[in-house]
Amino acid sequence: MNFISTRGGEKVTGAQAIAQGIAKNGGLFVPEFFPAVTEEELTAMLGMNYAERAATVLHKYLDEYDFDGLKEACEKAYAQFEGGDAAPLVKIDSSLYMLELFHGPTCAFKDMALTLLPYLLRKGCDITGIKEQVLILVATSGDTGKAALEGFKDAEGVKIMVFYPNDGVSKMQKLQMATQEGKNVNVVAVRGNFDACQSAVKTIFTSETCKQELKDRGYILSSANSINFGRLAPQIAYYFSAYLDLVSSDQIAMGDKVNFAVPTGNFGNILAAYYAMKMGLPVGKLVCASNKNNVLTDFIKSGVYDRRREFYKTMSPSMDILISSNLERLIFELSGRNETRTALRMQELAENGTYRIYDEERELLEQVFAADFCGEDETVETIYEFFEEYQYPMDTHTACAMYAAGNYMAANEKDETPMVVVSTASPYKFPQDVMYALTGNDIKDSFKAIKHMNIATAMKVPKSLSKLRDKPVRFNAVADKDKLYNEVIKFIEK
Repeated sequence: MNFISTRGGEKVTGAQAIAQGIAKNGGLFVPEFFPAVTEEELTAMLGMNYAERAATVLHKYLDEYDFDGLKEACEKAYAQFEGGDAAPLVKIDSSLYMLELFHGPTCAFKDMALTLLPYLLRKGCDITGIKEQVLILVATSGDTGKAALEGFKDAEGVKIMVFYPNDGVSKMQKLQMATQEGKNVNVVAVRGNFDACQSAVKTIFTSETCKQELKDRGYILSSANSINFGRLAPQIAYYFSAYLDLVSSDQIAMGDKVNFAVPTGNFGNILAAYYAMKMGLPVGKLVCASNKNNVLTDFIKSGVYDRRREFYKTMSPSMDILISSNLERLIFELSGRNETRTALRMQELAENGTYRIYDEERELLEQVFAADFCGEDETVETIYEFFEEYQYPMDTHTACAMYAAGNYMAANEKDETPMVVVSTASPYKFPQDVMYALTGNDIKDSFKAIKHMNIATAMKVPKSLSKLRDKPVRFNAVADKDKLYNEVIKFIEK
């Protein structure tokens, strides 16, 4: 299968799309068409484990990769997850389920893709004949950075550098990145919010001068953000797996529709669900859940994307985003895959901070997506009330999705479609906020909060977080957003 740019002018193979990360004109790579998964194929996947299901879905897009190699890589990646199931589906009540995506090495859903991406990238370079070292640059709002660092640490022929907003991640997220092991890794905090980090990294990616200077030093650029299709593709698999788990446990019949509620910042996670639907997965509604930074909620309800608004730092920091990069891929689909229109809208966003889609595009959007947002008080209340009723602790991001799911179900009582809420992080990654929600106690120390949460909920503490207290801090550099390329050069010249 070939891949094309959302802004036109380029066609590449899957291996090239993953190795390159982003199109030369700043567009994002999308599949030339959506491969179908038939009901017969879905039925055949019922008896597979998660790794086999993931390899089957991935091979639909990455047909130049050897299937057995993909399967082996998936088995190796998902063997790192605690509990024996990479993406368990937990039944809450007769029509509500939780898809837990936080059992990987860094306790967040980004592990679902980033434990596998090193293989996809290295193999992609081999297939395309790339001999240079790969330099991966990552802008993170918290979880992607640690998951990428962990996935690529000490990988042969790769260096990885992560940028995060200095005051825009949780204490636990910052500590996870600052203590990262590996000879080929680097972490820099940025003065500014996530959008500033993301824009600065994109500027490097689209600068011919930067790319040539790096090539002269023996490096090519690639990305581990969800702008890279190699990050997005593995996420499609867990929507298929959740559906198959519902069928195999007799919760639904094959062909019945399922709704998903997804906490959403950069739009990659919910876009993966949309891609699964385009491949044939019986999806009813996709509920896009935002926090106080509700730019996506407003867009889905109005058809106007407008980032010209106040930016809020919240207790769900991975969603503190005003420029959702992956939305470009959806805009491309809504426009009838009109590359010129998509490029113009992205130009309008960059220059004016806003764009508007046509009425017919908005109608297509509303057929699939619903949207809601959850403020800080509502996040606290949702965590508390849900635990009181079900004895199930959830993190702050998942709480936003649960709140949006609850509102959707209350407003659409006639829609009896089962609802799967996508749980994107362990509550232990945000222990102070979760403990405040559960008890009203403001515990200043993250590790004390973990201890108290363990007592209060009896939920097992992930091994990777319990070991974090004793790890030495390796990275404490802070830079201005217009100095990131200087930091890149210093890193590769070490």
